[in-house]
Amino acid sequence: MAALKQEISQLATLGRLNLTDEEEKKFAGDLQEILEFAEKINEVDTENIQPTYHALPLENVFRDDVCQPGPPIETVLKQAPASIDGYFSVPRVIDRE
Repeated sequence: MAALKQEISQLATLGRLNLTDEEEKKFAGDLQEILEFAEKINEVDTENIQPTYHALPLENVFRDDVCQPGPPIETVLKQAPASIDGYFSVPRVIDRE
């Protein structure tokens, strides 16, 4: 239990929490109970059990990815602030040097 209290103190320091000695003892006891419960779970024989990635069967709810023609380039370029020779014109963001 002393080791757990020390770990709680270290975690509190990392989390910038000001815990009293009483709170550290309480959380150390809580952590001890959690670790004991985890040990009980480890005792369960899972040798012949398939891994479960999700408790419920999931299906992709997205539509099929189907290519469709886009709007005419003239329509798109009309919405742009500036264009040159059928392309978007944007300010330079990288120097040539």
